[in-house]
Parts: sequence; structure tokens; C-alpha cells
Amino acid sequence: MQTDLIQEARRQAEICNACRYCEGYCSVFPALHAERAFSDGDITQLANLCHNCRGCYYACQYTAPHEFDLNLPKALAEVRRDSWESFAWPQPLARRFHTHGGAIALALVIGFALLFWAIRAIGSSGGEGFYAVLSHNAMVAIFAPAFLLPLLSIAISLRRYWAEVGGEPIQMSDLTAAFKRAGKMQDLAAGHGEGCNFEDEDRFSQGRRHIHHAIMYGFLLCFASTSVATIMHYVFGMHAPYGFWSLPKLFGISGGLLLTVGCGAMALLKLKSERGLGDPSAWGGDIGFILLLGFVGLSGLVLYALGSTPLMPALLAIHLGSVLTFFLLTPYTKMAHGFYRMAALVRDAQRKRRAYLRTQGAGCDRSGTAGA
Repeated sequence: MQTDLIQEARRQAEICNACRYCEGYCSVFPALHAERAFSDGDITQLANLCHNCRGCYYACQYTAPHEFDLNLPKALAEVRRDSWESFAWPQPLARRFHTHGGAIALALVIGFALLFWAIRAIGSSGGEGFYAVLSHNAMVAIFAPAFLLPLLSIAISLRRYWAEVGGEPIQMSDLTAAFKRAGKMQDLAAGHGEGCNFEDEDRFSQGRRHIHHAIMYGFLLCFASTSVATIMHYVFGMHAPYGFWSLPKLFGISGGLLLTVGCGAMALLKLKSERGLGDPSAWGGDIGFILLLGFVGLSGLVLYALGSTPLMPALLAIHLGSVLTFFLLTPYTKMAHGFYRMAALVRDAQRKRRAYLRTQGAGCDRSGTAGA
């Protein structure tokens, strides 16, 4: 990782730790205040806990033009992006996407769409619906590796991250606490529960939290749609196409709507926000990822609406091209932040559990001393 980014974030974290005025503005500041000195791993962990809500910046009395020149959201955002790039496997792909994300995503979507259009001859002669254009076996042969290889890449990246932040053996209570915190998007409510200042410094808002909810649950519903369809196909012999009231369709349509609306709203928030409080070098990659994910949802909905028209083969090629691009770029786009964020939450749950056990142990020692 880049030493200068770590050192600058450490400088600012030490000042914040001494001041502590902003403690009530941020739900992850207790993790910062738990330390007296910050190792490189501590800074990396704090960076991946931070949600860039910006409440600490707008409340801070030491921002420019003060000589301390604090901008902790920006400093942590730069370390966070650098950690994803440094731990990614293969590493060069991550650095390329964060600087040229929109162009890379667009080029891949168009390229894969043309590829799917060119291989229409693979389509099964007796297939129904989409399988009349591209056979089921061909889809499996293309998308299974495109799904599994990125998971391998992410697993390698997270292992590197876990070693850097000093992660311990994971207990079920750690996972439970982390998933509960992520499911509620608890940290986006800020320390006071009123939301963050991401889109407007003068007011708190839950808008970004709700938009994150829409994107996360929209993606999970789309994933559930594919998973249920796979089980129906291979376990119960129920082959596509499926009716509107089937689980794959209900999950897929509702997930697509949430993804499309959520990503559109997130792009608008990014455009309204102050770029200088994030990582300016990663802005293009962030927008590229948001638009790509939103396009996956939108193209799926359009394909469903016009699936019985002559436009279906072209729409299918475009949709599959966007899905394949999304899968292959997952380890190198901001999609990876969900995995790192979850790892950071698990690590923070371990910190809290360890602190609780120390408190209980100290309480027992005091009780024993008093009794003696």
C-alpha cells in the first residue's frame, strides 16, 4: 500500500483521537477512539469501516484553513481505495478500473453483447424463450466460470486484508453482529441516528442509507432469482421460461426495480456531493460501477417487458453482455467494497467482543479483591 496515504490518514486520526469532538457524529468513531497508536493495519481497518458520511468533516473545527487541515473522509477514502487495489488479485486490473471505470465497463458491455449476438448459432433448435437464442448449456459454460473465478479472486483479496488488519479466528457471534449491522445499514444513520451529510452539509439525511438498502436488497433478490431458478431446473426438473407468479420472476422483477431505482438515485447523490471529501481519483470508477449495476437491472426489466417481441435476441445479447461484464469486474470495482466492508465489520465485532471480555475480567478481579 502507498505509505504516504497511510501516514496522512494516521496524522489525521491521531488529531481526531485527541479531540474527540466528532465522536457523536459518526457510528464508527468508537473504533478510532479505542486505539492510542495506529498501525498500518489499524488505519486500513478504519478506512474500510468508514462510510464516507462526512458528518465529522462538517462538524470539525480543524478543517482548512486551520493549520491542521483535516479532511478525514478524504484521507480514509484514499486509503480504502488503495487497500482494494493493493490486495486485489490480479492487482493491475483494479488500478485500471478505478481510473478508467466508465470506459472499461462500456467497452466490455458492447464487446460481450456483440459476442453473444455473433454466437446465436449455438442456440438450441427446440428451445423456448431465451434458450431459442442461446442454449442452456452454452449459458452455463459461459457464466459458471465468470461467476466462480471472481469469487476466487475476492477470496484471495480478503485473505490478504484479514492478515493486514490482524484478524482473529472468526466466531459465530462475530458474523451475527456484522450481518446485523450491515443489514440495517446502521452506520449510515451516523452516531446520532439522524443520517449523514453526504449530499448536503447543512442537514442530516437518511436518503443515502435508504438508497444503499435498495441497491443491496435489489442485488440479493436478483441473486435469489437466479439461485431459485437453478434449483428448480436441476433439482425439480422445472425448466424455463417461468410464469410471472413464479419465484424466479417475482424475485427478479422486484430486484431489478430496486437496483434500477437505487443506482439511479445513487448516481444523482454522487453528482450532488462534494468530490473533495472523497477520493477524486476513484470518482470515475465509482460512477462507472453504479451505472453498470443499474444497467444490469434496467436491461433485465426491458428484456422481460419486450421478451415476446422481435427485439428479444438483441435485448438478450445486451443484457447478458452487461451481466458478464459485471461478474468479471466484480473484484476490481466498488462491488468489492461490500466484501471488504463485511470483513471490516467482522473484525470490529471481534474488537468489541475482546473489549467486553476485558471489562468482564476486570470486573471479576475487582470483585475478588473487594471480597478478599
